[in-house]
Amino acid sequence: MDKTVVKDAFKLIVICLLWYTTSSGGNIVGKLVLNEFPYPMTVTMVQLLSGALYLKPIISMMSVPETGTVPRYYYWTMILPLALGKFLASVSSHISIWKVSVSYAHTVKATLPFFTVLLSRIILGEKQTFPVYLSLVPIIGGVIIATLTELSFDYIGLISALCATIGFSLQTIFSKKCLKETGLHHLYLYVTICRLAAICFFPMWALFDLRRIYAHHDLLNEGRIGYCVLLLLVDGFFSMLQNVFAFTVIAMVAPLSYAVANATKRIVIIGASLFFLRNPVTPMNLLGMAIAVFGVLTYNKVKYDQNVAMRHAATLPLVKSASNLEEMDKNHVLLSLHHSQSASDLELHSNGVNTNLLHNHILFNNNHFQSNHVTLIPVQSNENLGDREWQPNRDNSNVHSRMVYHV
Repeated sequence: MDKTVVKDAFKLIVICLLWYTTSSGGNIVGKLVLNEFPYPMTVTMVQLLSGALYLKPIISMMSVPETGTVPRYYYWTMILPLALGKFLASVSSHISIWKVSVSYAHTVKATLPFFTVLLSRIILGEKQTFPVYLSLVPIIGGVIIATLTELSFDYIGLISALCATIGFSLQTIFSKKCLKETGLHHLYLYVTICRLAAICFFPMWALFDLRRIYAHHDLLNEGRIGYCVLLLLVDGFFSMLQNVFAFTVIAMVAPLSYAVANATKRIVIIGASLFFLRNPVTPMNLLGMAIAVFGVLTYNKVKYDQNVAMRHAATLPLVKSASNLEEMDKNHVLLSLHHSQSASDLELHSNGVNTNLLHNHILFNNNHFQSNHVTLIPVQSNENLGDREWQPNRDNSNVHSRMVYHV
């Protein structure tokens, strides 16, 4: 086997392990801090501030280029609503973890594909194939079984988990649209959203949580405030890291591979929470969780097959054989890559950015300055380009178009 392939596979495994570790650690620490410090809005504010304060110096130190432009009106029509959704979804997520077990909360969040399909149909008018709709059945069925057998069931926890899932679905849809229309680097968008959400909701946090925390004399007098602050800081740091590692995995693998890795991450979080937090579960509860996760994996596979079929159907009238179809598909992707690279270089040159430095930058793939290949570790990808979903940028103001997934 090629040494480069082995090296890249090892890098991917390390990044996935770090992603799983920070995600599991963040959820476990989040549950601990909410048990000691039952203020979900405060936990959300700490995570937003962590994303705004920790990540900005890191990407500045690594000289990540500030590509793309955002018109003033766009902040009001897109960025600010995304910040609102980020805050509300995060608060709802923390309420669900506070009220119910981490394992059950993440089982409910497995319904993310269902809400994504539903909202995409309502908002964007996207239609799916019958296998895609059919793959949603085990997801819903598994969540229902887990709900009926959940020992720590709480209506507020269930409703909060569903609200968080809907919020994350909307974020996924509109974040894709935002990155495509502005050409922003996804980490800069994340920092901007965190900053706006923290600034806009600081008065609300001060009105509700800060006043209640000050009035909570038992917490202050018992000397547990230092322990709670430490847990809050660790939770915020884990939240920032898991977002960075998630985007790195997105850049290193194909969309289907990322979807499978994300489903595997949910399994790891559920397993880690059961092991470390020792919340009681029944065999039927575990069965429901397993069915829901299996449904997510099935959905990812049929959704990928649907995208491949649509791409081939659009190309089929132009070719005479299957071999020509595959060859044309590969040539189309290579031409798109070349065009994307040339257009990106031209705009960056016009903005005074040295593209030679960018092509070898630690945050970019060594082989290509590609649209959705931004990594923390240089990767020489040998993956079949035909397996990737490329979407040419239709907006002349964009430097890249990227794929965004909620993590």
